[in-house]
Amino acid sequence: MSSGIAVRDGSVYLPASVVETYLQGVAAVVVLIRDQTLMVLPVHHATAGGCLLKLRNVAGDRVAQARDVFQDQGLLGMTVFDLPVHWNTEMCALCAPIPGDLAKLVSR
Repeated sequence: MSSGIAVRDGSVYLPASVVETYLQGVAAVVVLIRDQTLMVLPVHHATAGGCLLKLRNVAGDRVAQARDVFQDQGLLGMTVFDLPVHWNTEMCALCAPIPGDLAKLVSR
């Protein structure tokens, strides 16, 4: 079982274990890239927007499509598997550092 997330074609793939630990009961998220860190913030009110955390399979894995976020950063082609994540209480977000060679491409 993977403890990290995957990113491919502007989508963030979250295994069920990560969802259960950090995003249980959350239906939408906001995906941001700041300071060479990918952040997934839970959205608790439907009117707040965000992207749907879609069910991917019967195991409970989820996917959030955020092509615009990755495209704005020049990272639409970014593909990373098993990216380690941690909960950042200050940011109230699930955070994953972007690997070094890809981080150089992040403009903001």
